[in-house]
Amino acid sequence: MALIAGVNVPDNKRLSVALRSIYGVGESRANQVADTAGIQGNPKVRDLNDEEVARVRAAVERSGYLIEGDLRREVQMNIRRLVDIGTYRGLRHRRGLPVRGQRTKTNARTKRGSRRAIANKKRISK
Repeated sequence: MALIAGVNVPDNKRLSVALRSIYGVGESRANQVADTAGIQGNPKVRDLNDEEVARVRAAVERSGYLIEGDLRREVQMNIRRLVDIGTYRGLRHRRGLPVRGQRTKTNARTKRGSRRAIANKKRISK
């Protein structure tokens, strides 16, 4: 496995797909990094030689975008700021509920947890 930006990039995938395993690198940025590194034809990572891997590593570092630990830290700081100043979004984060306006009466099971049985919910009417 190639180590790029502190992440073990999978060997059996094509370069543009494998670079997406780095947090903060999506499809367009992965293609941009491959072009900057001068890699032609989108080969699999295991087919790259050491010099090409070094060029990809340098292109990721030179891209100027936040990736991995720095990006994760910034996202967490933004969430912490919302929670600290007491915004509605911060309260939703604090309570572990959906933040972006989704309904919670019937959906949002993964956020709300498994269902709890209510005693005597199903009464047999006579």
